[in-house]
This record gives sequence, structure tokens and C-alpha cells, in this order.
Amino acid sequence: MRIAIIGAGNVGGGLAAAAASVGHEVTVAAAHEENAVKTAESIAGAKAASTAAAAAQGADVVVLAVPAAVATGVLASLGDVDAVVVDATNPLNDTFSDLTTDGTSHAEQLAAAAPGVRLVKAFNTVFASRLGNSSQDGQPLDGFYAGDDETAKAVVARLLTSLGFRPIDAGGLRMARALEEMAFLNITLNVRNGWSWQSGWKLAEPSA
Repeated sequence: MRIAIIGAGNVGGGLAAAAASVGHEVTVAAAHEENAVKTAESIAGAKAASTAAAAAQGADVVVLAVPAAVATGVLASLGDVDAVVVDATNPLNDTFSDLTTDGTSHAEQLAAAAPGVRLVKAFNTVFASRLGNSSQDGQPLDGFYAGDDETAKAVVARLLTSLGFRPIDAGGLRMARALEEMAFLNITLNVRNGWSWQSGWKLAEPSA
């Protein structure tokens, strides 16, 4: 796949490295072009784009790996994008003590702002440290995703699988509320317990 990753921080850089390592064509863009260039230069096969719109041109998937507060503006800057857009953000407040949303999800807010975009919530429940380390004790970690476009979700499921995750369809975009709360819970547990930011989600099922 041709993957455009908007954001060169921990999540954007981690996802770019993981995607490039399994053969995806990766382009990175960032608010400051020099950060995109630096990230791309550190990843074999990745390249940098001068703007988010340039990165998205011709992409199959565009991943928003930016702070939630700027995601709407970044999405608007893409223009008429044909790619599946993945919202990997989590709407944490400035003190990391709660989410900034109430009764809805950040993904739903993005979808309302750009109704023509095929938006899928995904990767937000995975810590950056696990994007390139998608298994635990020989078992794949779960990659949850949610959205209202089944074709777009199938694309994201294939991407998750290629990175070694077990894709789990959480349902329509309304379920992004649960996924954002799951991410907040994981963050809170690591902060309160002094964990090493390596925890991941794995649903256990009874044997047949």
C-alpha cells in the first residue's frame, strides 16, 4: 500500500518505520518539513513530503498521527482526498487527566467536519512503542478499528494484519468513543502504576 503518515512524532515515526519494514510505500509529512525529512531519512525506503496534501496525493491510506487539537485543520488541508483516512489520535486534555470530548468521539467530530471523507478510527489503542512490536508471547496484539464505510475498514484491516496485529472490527464510528476511552485507560494505567508503556490489548476467547 501507499501510506501517507501525517505527523513525525512518536506515533507517526513508529508507524512509518513499521509500515516501511514490511514493504509499504511510506511518505511522511509534518507541520515542520525538516521534521518529516529527519524522520524519513531514519527509515529505509521512506520519503518526506513538503506538505500533508502532497503526502496524501496518490496514497491508499492517510494516517492522522498529529495532536487531536489540530487534526481537523490537517484534514481540511488535504483537500479532496480519495484515500482512506485513519484517525489515530486521542483527544487528551492538557493534563492527561481526561478526554476533551463529551458524549461523542474525536473521530465522529472529524467525520462531521469532513462528511465526504472515508474515515476509520484505528491505531489509537496501540502505544507507539508497540507499532513495530505487535506480538506478545507469540500471539498478535489486537488492533481495534471502527468506521461506517465497510470498504474503508477492510483496507485498514489489511494494513493492521500486514503489521502483525489481529484486526478487530469494533463496529460503526460511534464505537470510536469506546476506543478512545480504551486508549485513555491504557495511558492512565501506565502513569498510575509506573509501567513501561509497553502494555497492549489482547482479548482472550474460550477455546472452541
